[in-house]
Amino acid sequence: MSELETVRGLAHGALEALEQSRERIDDLNVYPVPDGDTGTNLTLTARGVVEALDASTAADRQVLAREATRAALMAARGNSGVILSQIVRGAAEALADSNDLARAFRGGSDAAYAAVRKPVEGTMLTVIRSLAEAAEGAPALEPAELLALLVQRGEEAVARTQQQLDVLREAGVVDAGGAGLVELVRGLAAAAAGEEPIARIAPPPRLSLEAVHQEPSRYRYCTTFVVEGDGLDAEALEPELDRLGDSLLVVGDSSALKVHVHTDDPGAALSLGTRLGTIEGVEIADMRRQTEEREERLLAALPGGASRSAVVAVAAGEGNRRLFEDLGAERIVEGGQTMNPSTAVLLEAIDATAADEVVLLPNNANVVMAAEQAARVAGKPVQVVPTESMPAGLAALVAFLGERSAEENAAAMHEALAGLVTGEIAVASRDASADGVAVREGEFLALLEGEALVAGAGFDEVARALIERLLAEPRDVLTLLRGEGAPSLNGLLDELAEQHPGLELDVHEGGQPHYPLLLSAE
Repeated sequence: MSELETVRGLAHGALEALEQSRERIDDLNVYPVPDGDTGTNLTLTARGVVEALDASTAADRQVLAREATRAALMAARGNSGVILSQIVRGAAEALADSNDLARAFRGGSDAAYAAVRKPVEGTMLTVIRSLAEAAEGAPALEPAELLALLVQRGEEAVARTQQQLDVLREAGVVDAGGAGLVELVRGLAAAAAGEEPIARIAPPPRLSLEAVHQEPSRYRYCTTFVVEGDGLDAEALEPELDRLGDSLLVVGDSSALKVHVHTDDPGAALSLGTRLGTIEGVEIADMRRQTEEREERLLAALPGGASRSAVVAVAAGEGNRRLFEDLGAERIVEGGQTMNPSTAVLLEAIDATAADEVVLLPNNANVVMAAEQAARVAGKPVQVVPTESMPAGLAALVAFLGERSAEENAAAMHEALAGLVTGEIAVASRDASADGVAVREGEFLALLEGEALVAGAGFDEVARALIERLLAEPRDVLTLLRGEGAPSLNGLLDELAEQHPGLELDVHEGGQPHYPLLLSAE
């Protein structure tokens, strides 16, 4: 396969992943303005690169890099698209004479930061820098393996954006541009592995009213255009454009500059461009109208302005928190396994939901009583689904629909749990005997549906015995949540794939403490 064909395949993978996630990313968009177009802008920018590569006859990397860079510049839409064009430029320049992916991500990060006059953390800038740092710190891996690792690290960086930027924290969402960037990398990883990009299982975010209702930009029009000419000077143009509005980006080179600015006077911005050269690719979007359309679209999915019911879930581990959030839990209470939240903490989370009714998932046997007490004294109807593990909670949450009542959702969740069997592996803190199974301090103890099954010093042996029992009856899906600092699962997963070819393996980095592995089979 030629280098051109390889690059085309990677670009198509990135575009397909963005297209699959475009609407979800649009719905997340509250920064820098809540115009709900980040996913669309990223997709259109990537599509411009794909179309240029499909038409290309380039025979060497230098030409390919120039063509990809120019295509991204010309196709860039909106703030996020222009920043993406600079990530493409930095990465393409690094890859023009090297196969080093770490250099490519660092080049993309440096170019993106250089393009933004006042970089803000908690945005896609933070995410591309995190990806560069992860790539530089990764062990020697094949490209497909490295990209798969970067998807994981990128998801972690996106999750952190909510705490890095006040507007995201107040709205209860993550940064849309960063989320889109990770979807792009997800598509690259799939293409590098020779696979089709797979849409995320998570549905579009169930947003709170705070996330839907956001203050619009002080300026009305998002104005983007290209200036082509000779001897163009971005630094000379920027101060004049800066007087017209905000969110200014001027990127490119002496022959072509891409301009992005939020302004009330698009004509004045275009006039500045025509003084320097020929303008083309003019895009003027009414952000007030876009903001209104975004609110109408999101509110249409919330009967009466909010979901009829919401989910409050108890979870431990950063990865598990993200899984519950992605599947639609509105509030996550820290706890479970070894740290149990009080009734007061659960009540606070229930009261904080925007919905009229709540489904409460305790996700641990020790939390069920506090959950039932909270339901009795809450100021709104609460249904407790007595899930005793996080895998059970996730299985129940798949059945949730916000437009249904809490009672209807609870019934659907109970039905979803009917065929579920769960297990867990703990690390013994002392010598003990449970259910006739003796375990020494530091050994691994497997529990099946809460009852001790087997103990031993070898993680693989204990896990294998537990999995055999979980799969004693025919099962379609095995979910594994890997705990904080848990041993590698690679060998076990290879064995399972060979012994159970029809079994779907759903593996996640849960990050829960004290329990190296949580499992469920359905």
